[in-house]
Amino acid sequence: MSAVLHRNLKKTLPTAVEGSAGYIVDDSGRKYLDACGGAAVSTLGHSNGRVIAAIKDQLDKISYAHTGTFTNEPSERLAAELVARAPRGFGDGRAMFLGSGSEAMEAALKLARQYHVENGQPERSRIIARDMAYHGNTLAALSVGGHRQRREPYTPLLLDVGRVPACYEYRLRKDGESQEEFGLRSANALEAEILRLGADTVAAFVVEPVSGATLGTVPPVPGYFSRIREICDRYGVLLIADEVMCGSGRTGTFFYLEQEGISPDIITIAKGLGAGFQPIAATLASEKVVNVMLAGSGTLWNGHTYMSHAVACAGALAVLRELDERDLLANVTRQGAKLGAKLRERFGQHANVGDIRGVGLFWSIELVADRDTKAPFSTSAGLAGRIKSSAQELGLLLYPAAGCVDGEQGDHVLIAPTFDVSDSELDFIVDRLDAALRSCLPQALAA
Repeated sequence: MSAVLHRNLKKTLPTAVEGSAGYIVDDSGRKYLDACGGAAVSTLGHSNGRVIAAIKDQLDKISYAHTGTFTNEPSERLAAELVARAPRGFGDGRAMFLGSGSEAMEAALKLARQYHVENGQPERSRIIARDMAYHGNTLAALSVGGHRQRREPYTPLLLDVGRVPACYEYRLRKDGESQEEFGLRSANALEAEILRLGADTVAAFVVEPVSGATLGTVPPVPGYFSRIREICDRYGVLLIADEVMCGSGRTGTFFYLEQEGISPDIITIAKGLGAGFQPIAATLASEKVVNVMLAGSGTLWNGHTYMSHAVACAGALAVLRELDERDLLANVTRQGAKLGAKLRERFGQHANVGDIRGVGLFWSIELVADRDTKAPFSTSAGLAGRIKSSAQELGLLLYPAAGCVDGEQGDHVLIAPTFDVSDSELDFIVDRLDAALRSCLPQALAA
């Protein structure tokens, strides 16, 4: 019996013993193509020599020194590089480095609070977030998240957060409504919620620019984020972009919001930042936020023991070198277009695939019991879990999830392969996904 508090205490998991490129091998010798990167983490696969060498080299120098007393060279370089890559308008911001996306979101919320207090508006404490979002598992991060099943056991402990609908075109765009009209209506819900709560009480709006695992890679419609930026500016609300899953190059640009031509005030990234070689996340504060802090206390009120860990930062720097020197973001765009085309060719007319969506190497298919009505499968079918198990038996690791309709109903499958995924691996992904669906759908339809 394991002494580990596993996610499922009653299930015995295979042991991962080796990783090579985009593949994982378990203790029985079975080999799996990792087409989801765990959770969109392993952007460079599982055996990148350059990143491993950078980590080893830093360990030979110094691994840890408390940031209350010292800085370190890898964190200084990494912060400068990330700020330089931020969307135009971010300015001379700064970055802090933590251990997970949840920590990064906690830090972002605290930064927003510090900004308003130091800016002479301590009454601004309310946060607004979207339905069906995920922002982390710590209490404040879970509070701003909108996934009902994840939140429910902890509801008495959570913060009271304002809510607006997600920009979820497949489910929420009305008949006869253009994308632009839907985008404007979705964005204007933020203004209505700000006014409902009291414009002088709202500190920040938290949003995943491309929805992650909860909804399954839902990109915004044209014009949505430009209107969101206008509303935040009008009411003095900070815009916090959670790019933990969709950032670090996953969508073809280092930050997705580059593609929208707008800049947030605070950005969180993790997952692909370290590509799984070391735990690392970052919270980036824009020049606007930093200047208020500099003019006020001149201090960061929120610190962590393992902030700016030199080994993790050295690994992340090596990840950036790989992205740049191998031109991997261009490959994300190129191979992402192929993956989208292959999914549409194979599943575009599938009776039980309602939507195919994504950007870069960040794609999902949403499964439905009826294409015409968009009716989801019964939760009793356990379809997402069945697909995960079936695909794994076929040598493919996917990220199926349930609850995209209302927090309980709705199944989708998320695909997020390595940034250097080959054409033959794309074919393998689509073929094995097709086989997994053929294996699982009859039982789900009968449930």
